[in-house]
Amino acid sequence: MSRESGKKVEVDGTVVECVQGDITRQEGFDAIVNAANAELRTGGGVAGAIHAAAGPGLEEECRPLAPINPGEAVITSGHDLPNPWVIHCLGPVHGRDEPSNELLASCYRQALGLADRKGLSSVAFPALSTGAFGFPLEPAARIAMETVLATLPAVESVKRVRFVLFDQEALEIHARTLETLTG
Repeated sequence: MSRESGKKVEVDGTVVECVQGDITRQEGFDAIVNAANAELRTGGGVAGAIHAAAGPGLEEECRPLAPINPGEAVITSGHDLPNPWVIHCLGPVHGRDEPSNELLASCYRQALGLADRKGLSSVAFPALSTGAFGFPLEPAARIAMETVLATLPAVESVKRVRFVLFDQEALEIHARTLETLTG
């Protein structure tokens, strides 16, 4: 479930919104984005939750696609999730994978590009790299929002982008960043 207490704006015909909720419960979205590890296996945080909700078929489908590098994204089916697709992005480990800002931006660009190539109309993102990978929340939110807003004019099919944030602090930071960037 998602609380609709966040920010919602329309940018060039695409709705961009921020909500607090569970990334694995985004009904009505064509794809959710996994904050993946390089081996595309189950783990902690977002990846663990997505793999648990999707069932063992997800890890099987991911196995031949691994490993991926920081900044890269791949797409699989959603298995037991309410979403037909999962886009797996390997965000940078802050302080280790450089240039971390560009690698994080690449995740959002690549995810939107994959969604567009598949003709998907809606994508839900977590706050990539901000958990175990240690990316500070405020700069990560700015990179995410700036990249998504800059990439949307180049994609045709995506008409709804949701940022699904784990807690109230992340929701407030993302919503404030979106508001600042869109006026």
